[in-house]
Amino acid sequence: MEKKKGNIGTESVISIKNLEKSFGLLHVLRGIDLELKQGENLVVLGRSGTGKSVLIKIISGLLKPDTGTVNVLGQYVDKIDNRELQKLRLKIGFSFQNSALYDSMTVRENLEFPLVRNSSHLTRKEVDAAVEDVLDGVGLLQTINQMPSELSGGQRKRIGIARTLILRPEIMLYDEPTAGLDPITCIDINNLINEVQERYNTSSIIITHDLTCAKSVGDRVMMLLDGKFARQGTFEEVFKTDDERVKTFYNYNFTE
Repeated sequence: MEKKKGNIGTESVISIKNLEKSFGLLHVLRGIDLELKQGENLVVLGRSGTGKSVLIKIISGLLKPDTGTVNVLGQYVDKIDNRELQKLRLKIGFSFQNSALYDSMTVRENLEFPLVRNSSHLTRKEVDAAVEDVLDGVGLLQTINQMPSELSGGQRKRIGIARTLILRPEIMLYDEPTAGLDPITCIDINNLINEVQERYNTSSIIITHDLTCAKSVGDRVMMLLDGKFARQGTFEEVFKTDDERVKTFYNYNFTE
């Protein structure tokens, strides 16, 4: 099912202009422009190796662009010092492909860790309340004392998202959120991404090559081909084209 548009603002929380990035002779991003609006779920769609993950690493300051500008929440990411960058990153939530949980910690401890590290003034009662709130938000309050090894892949993904949400980020970056999950669990994760948008008023970029995910969560879809955004719009608008590259991608990946 194609996503219904939510309450999207007019202000850009991420603005990228003429971004280029190469690694040696490999030109990954070739002058791309991107605007993420307040409250929007924006899907960046493309095959593996097309530069999708490079893009979010540049947004978060993990990589520097060769040329172009990257403005996140009013700050040019490649121009600020490390202290300012660390403060900015607290406003950006990352949902990694592998969930990135600490296997030696319980679910509760995994969620407490970033909160206590970045908000040391909180009382025990406030920490407990925050942990329980985000676990309830992802529908897994019952797992609070379990170890990651006791969870399914879909549960680990949800806990990873909960750990990101506990710092109340303004922006969420999802890197292949449905990778490696069965079809039913993929539907659950897609629904969760939409619920996070509504409940926490986040603005999100979802990196994926999963067309069902793109159709389910994207207020807008941008398709990355040969280092540039070749198509953008609603899911249906992006794939209403005679461009063989786009048609081949659709036919190979998508099952109605």
